[in-house]
Amino acid sequence: MAGVALISTLTCPACGHVAEVVMPEDRCLFFWDCPSCHEVIRPKAGDCCVFCSYGTVACPPVQATGRCGG
Repeated sequence: MAGVALISTLTCPACGHVAEVVMPEDRCLFFWDCPSCHEVIRPKAGDCCVFCSYGTVACPPVQATGRCGG
């Protein structure tokens, strides 16, 4: 996946905490536990993962192909 960013900055929609997170290269991340408020964050309706909903960079599968990789 040349040219694909692997780090995204997630912002928790519950408390506003900002965290730099390394994204998995081969799949989407559906759940993320906020390290500040401990809320389990899920993607917005229509998004494949938390990076596409709350990150500064879309997940690697979406970056590479334009669609979710699973």
